[in-house]
Amino acid sequence: MQVKNFNHVPVLFEECLKGLNIQPDGIYVDGTLGGAGHSKEIAKRISAKGLLLGIDRDEEAICVAKERLKEFPNVKLIQDNHDRVKQILEELEIPKVDGILLDLGVSSYQLDEKNRGFSYMADSLLDMRMDTSSGITAQDVVNNYQEEKLANIIYEYGEEKFSRRIAKNICEYRKSKMIKTTLELVDIIEKSVPRKGDGHPAKRTFQAIRIEVNDEIKPLYKTILDSIDVLKSGGRLCVITFHSLEDRAVKNAFIQAEGRCTCPPGLPYCSCGCQSLGRIITKRPILPTSEEMKENTRSRSAKLRIFEKI
Repeated sequence: MQVKNFNHVPVLFEECLKGLNIQPDGIYVDGTLGGAGHSKEIAKRISAKGLLLGIDRDEEAICVAKERLKEFPNVKLIQDNHDRVKQILEELEIPKVDGILLDLGVSSYQLDEKNRGFSYMADSLLDMRMDTSSGITAQDVVNNYQEEKLANIIYEYGEEKFSRRIAKNICEYRKSKMIKTTLELVDIIEKSVPRKGDGHPAKRTFQAIRIEVNDEIKPLYKTILDSIDVLKSGGRLCVITFHSLEDRAVKNAFIQAEGRCTCPPGLPYCSCGCQSLGRIITKRPILPTSEEMKENTRSRSAKLRIFEKI
């Protein structure tokens, strides 16, 4: 497979590399390979004894990364879902790793690629799958989901206050005609949402449908705990989120892994059975600088959280 242009500007680039605390002979996992922006720098920093494992659901991302990382012999690429990080490492007979990076959400390339259906700015078939070989499509969601379920998804995953109206109008439209393209859906949304100056009216709904299609939220809490479990002592997990639900899942998983005692103050011993797997490095998430936000508008909602295994 040939991909002419796979542009993706890594968000919080230096902050992630610093957070991983890369050791030359270490084993590192980039669970969201994308355009290999983060991965290439990780590969530069590890020795011939080290290993970088790159994982991505998107076949095109794997294809591009293979070309961009071809100069590094200590890189292994796998088309799979980062939610299976524990099983992937077991299959490779790698018991523990020194660091894991998860850059969640959709890549710039996927948003810009017109035939993938992620963008509300171009006309294409409604797809939105990160792995185009399997799973439901955005077309399945908008044409087959019941109105209440559709409204709940748009509200929860898109934080769209006009979710009920949008869902109702989608269901009315599809009574006479199947919704097949992005611009058909955009037209329905634009007629449902008052035009304001806070971005495109379809932005939140498209985000919500994409999250549903790719099941981005439900497994995340367990994925974070699994990732911490496979870290070596002193290993780091760095997670970049772009959505409040993602960030909440990561934050809560970190708190559980840190094992905060819930016993009443003054009790001479712990009776709640609290066990700690490590410590949260970032008590508050690291945010992009104003300069980065100006240069890369897609970084504006990014948050980086870091956990260190004991």
